[in-house]
Amino acid sequence: MNQPEHSDHAQETGNGQPGGTGSPVDSPVSEADAGRLHEARERVLSELGKIIVGQEHVIDEILICLFSRGHVLLEGVPGLAKTLMISTLAKTLDLSFSRIQFTPDLMPADVTGTEIIEEDRASGHRELRFMPGPLFANIVLADEINRTPPKTQASLLEAMQERQVTAGRERHMLDDPFFVLATQNPIEQEGTYPLPEAQQDRFMFKIFVDYPSFDEEFEVARRTTGTVTGTAEPVLTGEEILRLQHLVRQVPVSDHVIRYALSLVRQTRVGSEGVPDFVDDLVGWGAGPRAVQFMILGGKARALLQGRHHVQVEDIQALAPPVLRHRMVVNFAAE
Repeated sequence: MNQPEHSDHAQETGNGQPGGTGSPVDSPVSEADAGRLHEARERVLSELGKIIVGQEHVIDEILICLFSRGHVLLEGVPGLAKTLMISTLAKTLDLSFSRIQFTPDLMPADVTGTEIIEEDRASGHRELRFMPGPLFANIVLADEINRTPPKTQASLLEAMQERQVTAGRERHMLDDPFFVLATQNPIEQEGTYPLPEAQQDRFMFKIFVDYPSFDEEFEVARRTTGTVTGTAEPVLTGEEILRLQHLVRQVPVSDHVIRYALSLVRQTRVGSEGVPDFVDDLVGWGAGPRAVQFMILGGKARALLQGRHHVQVEDIQALAPPVLRHRMVVNFAAE
């Protein structure tokens, strides 16, 4: 793709997350503040390393989403420790964890919860009471989300966007932090229900989990066939994570970095000014405004995770693939 031209028309979108509010002026972040998130990353990686071999880039991108208050879509073949990675991450972060195995017969109420009739035995009075589902946890693993029908997939939408669940006429707020990690299997697509584009757009990143290297797979085989098993210890509490999420919002980003991200995303849109010919030929639909918002917000988190207190163009370039790969729809010729 051609180097994006800078655009003079950047949209004002509050704090960079859909539905968010905040001052358009970023507060300065000190070296000590930047060091806090960098130190948190090192501690989490150290604990995960006791259980998980390799996959550092996957863990980094998951942490970027977590500290940006986003959600992650993981794609990889079976046996790559996606579920183990997520459950171990929940342990290192000292957060409540819930796993939902998506199947063709799963109903929305099985995910969000349902209202039940409860009777007071003393008075005989009956009333409706909401019974929370597995969605009421800090970290939710939606395993093989493409195995369940669209109606059940859509039950996650309100929770991911509004951080609440509506049952009947009542709204039930979810605890913070709230982080959804959905997995899908790229093989055996027969009988599955691909996520609609609108729902994929709710995920900040789509991360590919690839096979380990020879040395990593050797270490996996050595560890998992012996008697010694590692145990991950908690290194961050929910309150600390909320403070770090707030810190990410305060990272300053210069106008030229915002224009770079905006220009990059706008070059994916067919028929727009300055779009390369191959985009017009091969792309059906380009990325929407959420891509710009998540690119900038993720760049802030990535900068802090690497110990910097400002966003660089390199941060935007590094995050472009996981932000854009599920927001662009290619046409038949590209496929």
